[in-house]
Amino acid sequence: MSKFFEAIANVFRIPDLRNRILFTLGLLAIYRLGGHIPTPGIDANRLEQFFQQNAGGIFGFFDLFSGGMFRRLTVFALGIMPYITSSIILQLMTVVVPTLEKLQKEGELGRRKITQWTRYLTVILAFVQSATIAGALQSATDPRTGGGFVINPGIGFVLMTMISLTTGTAFIMWLGEQITERGIGNGMSLIIFTGIVIGLPNAIQEIYTNVFVTGQWNVLQVIVIALMMIAVIGLIVLVERGERRIPVQYAKRVIGRKMLGGQSTHLPLKVNAGGVIPVIFAQSLLSIPQTFLTYDSVRKSPWLNGMLSAISYGEVLYFIAYTALIVFFSFFYVSIIFNPNEAADNMRKYGGFIPGIRPGKNTADYMNKILTKITVVGGLYLALLSLLPVILISGIKLQRLPLIGNWIDGNFPRFILDGLGVTFYFGGTSLLIVVGVAMDTVNQVEAQLIMRHYEGFTPRAGRIRGRRSSG
Repeated sequence: MSKFFEAIANVFRIPDLRNRILFTLGLLAIYRLGGHIPTPGIDANRLEQFFQQNAGGIFGFFDLFSGGMFRRLTVFALGIMPYITSSIILQLMTVVVPTLEKLQKEGELGRRKITQWTRYLTVILAFVQSATIAGALQSATDPRTGGGFVINPGIGFVLMTMISLTTGTAFIMWLGEQITERGIGNGMSLIIFTGIVIGLPNAIQEIYTNVFVTGQWNVLQVIVIALMMIAVIGLIVLVERGERRIPVQYAKRVIGRKMLGGQSTHLPLKVNAGGVIPVIFAQSLLSIPQTFLTYDSVRKSPWLNGMLSAISYGEVLYFIAYTALIVFFSFFYVSIIFNPNEAADNMRKYGGFIPGIRPGKNTADYMNKILTKITVVGGLYLALLSLLPVILISGIKLQRLPLIGNWIDGNFPRFILDGLGVTFYFGGTSLLIVVGVAMDTVNQVEAQLIMRHYEGFTPRAGRIRGRRSSG
């Protein structure tokens, strides 16, 4: 523990690193400040109550990445989602568009060009989304009171909303790029991280209220929830750091009078190579049917209502569909970012081979076999992590299964079937993002310390030792 606090002190002894951290914190503070500026012409209180009632749909999904700004419709309501969507679209298009594929292989110049196109696409998506939101707000009414969410409907409100939300998204994108370039950590990830962890005070307040005010929970339940969170965090750290290292041997080559090669290395394959992307895709698709259930015409149709309700939160079909989609998108994303055939071909060109495996097709098949196994594990890990909050909140509705539902209802524990009613604030996607971003940021700070001959935060970083406390 003393080494940890010593490393913290060393961070602020390095002027460049200290300035980077303070710069990052300053821009994140600006981001949070902008999150309290409302979009003109909106009844914010009525809109927030509506979003609280429909948190399970696509509204709640967008609100997660905006840090609660979407439900209040502030100028930063769209958050960083248009940029994330643009990045994913261009990344997927590199597979089918030869021009993008060529740019991606051109190094720094190509990446800058793709980044520029990502910015343009972000503004276009934000413009379209803000126009859709403005139109939906004008036509929507609060089902409880029958009143509208817009104070003065009209073309003026639509244009003002489009300008406000699009400008807010562009400004957030600029903040993220500035943090990445001049601060510490990945700017876009830190903005999402900030939006999620800002809910921690509310979580602590709710726990205090449930334990000491209303008495809904006892101390034992709080301890169990805390231990569960610690176990989930440990699982995330273990899997996110986990990788399968394929040994690679490079043959010796004689070039002129020099002998090159002959070294042994490894090819690292991450267990969760797709990160949170498969969860985003799966959650986006499954949130659409739940959003349709908010419309009166759908609820009044017995067939549509029954079909869409069957894949709502807590239903068995929801668990099956969610797991299948996450595993599918894990394979889909990994197939885009890593090509075994190309990796095997590059390895062969530079005289590399995997011991015991013939170069060429056999090497590609071997890597593909390993990649398939670890991707299945990574996909199931993401599914387990994402479904944990659903189980805690609403349980698994096994009692609704045909034929055996009555028997399950009478013999299974109620906390499995009905859940614990616990709002697991940092579960699933949220906790994965928080822990992942925190780990990446700490690694970057640690790399800066080691580069300047200081010790890092972790024992493994102490292999490069230098001055300990003098700066």
